Amino acid sequence: MATMASKKDYYETLGVPKGASAEEIKKSFRNKARHLHPDNKDSGDEQAFKELAEAYEVLSDQQKRANYDRFGHEGVKGAGQGFDNFDFSNFSGFGMDDIVDMLDSFFGGGGGMRGGGRRGGPEQGSHLKFDMEIDFLDAVFGTEKTINVRRLEDCESCKGSGAAPGSNPIPCVTCAGVGQVQQVINTFFGQALRVIACPACQGSGSKIDKPCKDCKGEALVRKQKEFQIKVPAGIDAGTRLRVQAGGDKGRKGGPFGDLFVVLHVKEHETFVRDGETIHIRQPISYSLAALGGEILVPTVEGAKPLKIHAGTQTGTTTVMKGLGVPRFTGQQKRDNRRGDQIVHLVVETPTKLSSEEKKLLEKLAELRGDKLSLSKADIAKAEEANKEHQAKENAEKNSEKKAKSSAKDSENGSEKKSDRTGSETAEESKKESGKSAKSKSKKEESKDNSFLDKIVDAFRPKNGETQQ
Repeated sequence: MATMASKKDYYETLGVPKGASAEEIKKSFRNKARHLHPDNKDSGDEQAFKELAEAYEVLSDQQKRANYDRFGHEGVKGAGQGFDNFDFSNFSGFGMDDIVDMLDSFFGGGGGMRGGGRRGGPEQGSHLKFDMEIDFLDAVFGTEKTINVRRLEDCESCKGSGAAPGSNPIPCVTCAGVGQVQQVINTFFGQALRVIACPACQGSGSKIDKPCKDCKGEALVRKQKEFQIKVPAGIDAGTRLRVQAGGDKGRKGGPFGDLFVVLHVKEHETFVRDGETIHIRQPISYSLAALGGEILVPTVEGAKPLKIHAGTQTGTTTVMKGLGVPRFTGQQKRDNRRGDQIVHLVVETPTKLSSEEKKLLEKLAELRGDKLSLSKADIAKAEEANKEHQAKENAEKNSEKKAKSSAKDSENGSEKKSDRTGSETAEESKKESGKSAKSKSKKEESKDNSFLDKIVDAFRPKNGETQQ
């Protein structure tokens, strides 16, 4: 083994910075152990592996690491000496991951065989959840609500000790009030000590002979607790508000957990929220839509005036600046910036009219030239126009159909002509050849007949001669 003066820095050996977490140290050790272990034929280095194991033995133990950081190698004398004469052949037959797991377990791995924090000590209480419903306007402007939550608290009868009044917990005989016991186990490295929570007192270090009747020795009872919840302006549904130490009391003197209040916002009959924007449907009369004017529109701050322009149509939207939801920053401090309100205008047609209203509307229709009824002539004219339109459409369809048919025929004709060209030419050539041969035969026959006639005429009797 190298001398104390020439030892390499443990952090450098493991390849981690001095501020590395326990998890980072463990991860680096496992990676390097696989690489340097003597059973690794490609990169195994027994001496380097022993140095790595020594470094991990110190840095994986919180107390040893503190001594090393303060005093260097002098503060952890004796670390790693058990590896000087260690025979790694004891691991033959095991996989590399199995070997690393056993080494990690042997060194403690942050609280295994070589110590760790005391078990069974104070525990933080459980966190609690509470669902709270608020009104729409309360979510917009903020509010303060009182809620009651049932949570675990120290028993008043035993003052949180779990023992009946007049008696006190006594030290655990098994662990002598320490809360931990040591257990000897056999490993490939030899015997090792492992510290575990005392099974007799579950790590508390004391036992209760006479448990409290109210809490049955648990030291905690569930009680009703009142909380004042401040809801910030602009908060939205689903937001969680955290109340520190509002949860259950921890066991064995541990602190309270937290309380998380989940908000649910009721729907409003008039307003619809979209983030910081509020939408509202606002009906207006047809006379107001035509002439324009001014109306009062509901907002989250009460009725506000809104100008309607002449000729407004159904579906027109108007923006009312700064009348939406305040911006929620997630803090108690209110942000002065706000969203807008969008008004969706809907022109409504009256379903009931008085006789005077009816006369006025009829007069308006007359002035505008609007016909409220149709004459027979209007209906006949419309029917005639429909017939003409239908006839025109039919003519266009027929024309288009003929054009397509003509184009198709032309295309088919070209194909047929192309297919027939060769056969027709051959047939015509054959006919011409036949005609030529027939004409030649007739000429030759005529010539032969003329020659025979001359011979017959030469031997015909003349001047009354009798043929012998």
